[in-house]
Amino acid sequence: MQSKAATVDAYMEELPEDRKEAMKKLRAVILENIPDGFQETMSYGMIGYVVPHSTYPAGYHCTPALPLPFTNLASQKNNIALYHMGIYGSPELLAWFQEEYPKHTKAKLDMGKSCMRFKKMDQIPYDLIAELMRKMTVQQWIDQYESLYLKRK
Repeated sequence: MQSKAATVDAYMEELPEDRKEAMKKLRAVILENIPDGFQETMSYGMIGYVVPHSTYPAGYHCTPALPLPFTNLASQKNNIALYHMGIYGSPELLAWFQEEYPKHTKAKLDMGKSCMRFKKMDQIPYDLIAELMRKMTVQQWIDQYESLYLKRK
């Protein structure tokens, strides 16, 4: 479910009432904990946290006109989704997250390759998300991205 909102504030305004508080809190947790250098923007119809072109001029290899995506936050039909590309490319970070998750919530982890889905708003592990956001700097993300996703010459 992609939004057509042009700004993050517009996206937040159009959320269903039952999601607004959790999304507001998740956004605040991300903004308070994501390392300097990432930029909040609308990305792929979701709230995105990206490496801006001013830092990484090449942009995203799939669509170089777009900045390099790192994390996205979205209210989907049946859940709130948090996409974290660092987890997708780092088996160590994924293992850490999976091990820590049950220490922070009673909810079962519902996760795809980079997507964590939260169906019960009162069981979102905000402290764990805060810690996850602090785990990777812009330069670490760029290094991981280039080593995994760009063809080596």
